[in-house]
Amino acid sequence: MSGITIEIDGLQVEAEQGETLLSVAQRHGHAIPHLCHMDGLTPAGNCRACVVEIEGERALAASCCRTVKAGQKIHLQTARVQRSQKMVLELLMANQPQTPRTRASELTQWCETLGVTGSRFAARPQPAPDRSHPAISVQLDACIQCMRCVRACRDEQVNDVLGIAGWGADTRISFDADDALGASSCVACGECVQACPTGALTPANGAALQEADAVVASVCAYCGVGCQLDYRVKDNRILEAVGRDGPANHGRLCVKGRYGYDYVQSAERLTVPLMRREGVAKDPADIALVRQGRKPLSDLFREASWDEALDFAAAGLRQLRDSHALGADSPLAGFGSAKGSNEEAYLFQKLVRLGLGTNNVDHCTRLCHASSVAALLEGIGSGSVSNPVADVAQASVILLIGANPSSNHPVAASFIKNAVKAGSTLIVADPRRAPMARFARWHLAFRPDSDVALLNGLLHTIIAEGLTDPAFIAARVNGFEALKASVAECTPERMSEICGIAPDVIREVARCYATAKSAMILWGMGISQHVHGTDNARCLIALAMITGQIGRPGTGLHPLRGQNNVQGASDAGLIPMMLPNYQRVARAEVREQFEALWSAPLSPTPGLTVVEIMHAASEGRIKGMFVEGENPAMSDPDLDHARRALAGLQHLVVQDIFATETALLADVILPASAHAEKWGSYTNTDRLIQLGRPAITPPGDARQDLWIIEQLGRRLGLPWAYWKEADGRGHAAAEAPTARVFEEMRQTMAPLAGVPWSRLQRESAVTTPVAREDEPGERVVFHDHFPLADGRSQLVPATFTPGPEQPDGQYPLVLTTGRVLEHWHTGAMTRRATALEALAPAPQLNIHPEDAAALHLHDGQTVALRSRHGQVQAQVQLSREVQPGQVFLPFCYWEAAANLLTGDALDAVGKIPGFKVTAVRVAALTIRA
Repeated sequence: MSGITIEIDGLQVEAEQGETLLSVAQRHGHAIPHLCHMDGLTPAGNCRACVVEIEGERALAASCCRTVKAGQKIHLQTARVQRSQKMVLELLMANQPQTPRTRASELTQWCETLGVTGSRFAARPQPAPDRSHPAISVQLDACIQCMRCVRACRDEQVNDVLGIAGWGADTRISFDADDALGASSCVACGECVQACPTGALTPANGAALQEADAVVASVCAYCGVGCQLDYRVKDNRILEAVGRDGPANHGRLCVKGRYGYDYVQSAERLTVPLMRREGVAKDPADIALVRQGRKPLSDLFREASWDEALDFAAAGLRQLRDSHALGADSPLAGFGSAKGSNEEAYLFQKLVRLGLGTNNVDHCTRLCHASSVAALLEGIGSGSVSNPVADVAQASVILLIGANPSSNHPVAASFIKNAVKAGSTLIVADPRRAPMARFARWHLAFRPDSDVALLNGLLHTIIAEGLTDPAFIAARVNGFEALKASVAECTPERMSEICGIAPDVIREVARCYATAKSAMILWGMGISQHVHGTDNARCLIALAMITGQIGRPGTGLHPLRGQNNVQGASDAGLIPMMLPNYQRVARAEVREQFEALWSAPLSPTPGLTVVEIMHAASEGRIKGMFVEGENPAMSDPDLDHARRALAGLQHLVVQDIFATETALLADVILPASAHAEKWGSYTNTDRLIQLGRPAITPPGDARQDLWIIEQLGRRLGLPWAYWKEADGRGHAAAEAPTARVFEEMRQTMAPLAGVPWSRLQRESAVTTPVAREDEPGERVVFHDHFPLADGRSQLVPATFTPGPEQPDGQYPLVLTTGRVLEHWHTGAMTRRATALEALAPAPQLNIHPEDAAALHLHDGQTVALRSRHGQVQAQVQLSREVQPGQVFLPFCYWEAAANLLTGDALDAVGKIPGFKVTAVRVAALTIRA
């Protein structure tokens, strides 16, 4: 406390400098009615329900926006105050509908508290309901114009959709230019719904009028931001998701987190084990036939008992395992999931290494940030971020490169926009003009595939103009002279010829970043998903190192993680050359440590990566696979090749919640549990480990993922007992086995030393690394050293080299693939979420109007998109987000699987494919009579 003393109703209380009267009163147990005020929003004072009497002042004061002054005497219960408060509530009640729009109306609750039972005033004419949006219902007859929704949209999420239209009695909340909500630019983050106190804005599914049986605190199932939320549950169904004040989101959600939960209740959920019918071949052509509804799943598979399915699955894997010696080239491989928990990732990689006898285990990070991790491990000794996303609030300059957080990490994007509004300078570097570009001081729309040239131009300028941090370099950086020599010829003029950014702009941006008090770099898969992705990341690391922009709040390196647990899955060892905590399997002392803990020998041979496994399967060297929660038949590059490889496997076991494209090529499918149906810990992009709790139980006879992995392990000869008889039969979630796996995992992972399961259960979120249970964890790392042998970073120069996918006369356009806001990854979950599918039901090809005109194409037209690797069909969407010569296609639609077009050339270090640059051509479909 600052020592300010005020008096409330005759009692002296302590207050903080700048604190509002409402806040002080609430903290001391006084209930003051308020409607326009909401924690986290800028005080407005426009409803006047919170008025109090300040001794010596003529007028009543709105307590939500009046700050304390020493010696103030505040009265909350005078007749004047109560009369005014009741009058405000009565006036607002006059315009309320006869039928409530929500069970949780704050206006109704305050009326009950103050004894306001009706209104003497006439109601005004009310707008008609707006049901145009699939996720949000608009019923302005309940609106009290408190402006909370407008402030939530404008100030928190910075989406600028909501405003005020009309005059006098016709004044109303509006969307854009008074559009229907469904026709507006609304991104359906739902912040307005969460802010609305009366039900004027509610979920479109009627959840606001339903009373929940339970409210379960959990964490979002989608991106790496790791938003905490509450699930409201009734009759084993999720009614709605509400933002929770977690460290990574502070109550905010995006459209996927708020409205993308009902995939768990989809009629397409797998509810019983399935085995391929005898004599039915595995044919990639069946994927389209099943998806189109032209072939039922029952034509390919028959139902089986759990014992039969597990015995069959294990027998096929065991036969292949026993056909080769430990350490020899293995015919087996496993793909785990970054959508599952840390415990599942740990147990899965342990199963593959011990039960299958191979290190051929990988997951989607190989297709997302493998090159980033490779460069970070090489350069600073850690694959994790240095600073949390929220540190943008303390950054003078933010460099956002190769990322579209408005679609992929919307809550993180909102924090960046908040920082810009508060005065930070944003630099966006990306060939596409994605939504964040409008907040940027510079948008560097460089030519696709020229990242290294642009970044070397920045490095050259910083070194040539003496803008480095010599003291930091001397104390903490190796390789500076080699870097200096490497970029000596990379003048802005020369690099401009390659990347297309004007030399003067390159210089201005370099000076801005290098001279900033604090500068932070955030990047996405536009940096990593290249055949030169490791070089891209090496350049970003060099930028931070030579300017000393790391180790302090508001600085550092942050690769925005894609899926909800891609960081945790990597930490837990779901990597072919690494055991848990990034310990290399090739090192004898590391293997000895794990062999002692696991009481079993380990292969010393590093495993194959995702794409390498597919090549090996195509060549017949990999004959069997266990795929848990991954969908390589949609996510891998050169999909025709990948699907043929999967279909050609002798034995394919798939564990999932839906019959995914990969599952359709399986020999046996094991129905698993969804995120909201299980216990588990998840590590977000900030290194924040959080607890997911079960809100519902799986449908039918689907089982817990941990239970299934353990059951297979037992059948492969592993003496596991994580799941005990007292924990149930594997259907309902059980906390105890999850905690047992977590505690074993902690024995191998030093960053978790201070996070026992009991602490995670108690606090729900803990930042790692954390050495002791009584410590908070390190939000910012690398303060004084890097975790390399000598404590210094290692710079690795990069030279620009064009990638293999170059446009030519036959394929003149450059295709970039990625995500759209409403869908996630391969669409297995989001395309079965009702609101999300309604918002974005069809694949659309973004093409610049100039290119469309040259090709005689119009908006909405169906076109054929062809590359050197395959072809798809999609609808044209004219867009100036892409430059002339570029097109963009999301990869989540099975109808136009973008990865049918991409090649499988790999980054030499990270082994990641180049999804971001593919040469293509576009043509109108020829319709034959």
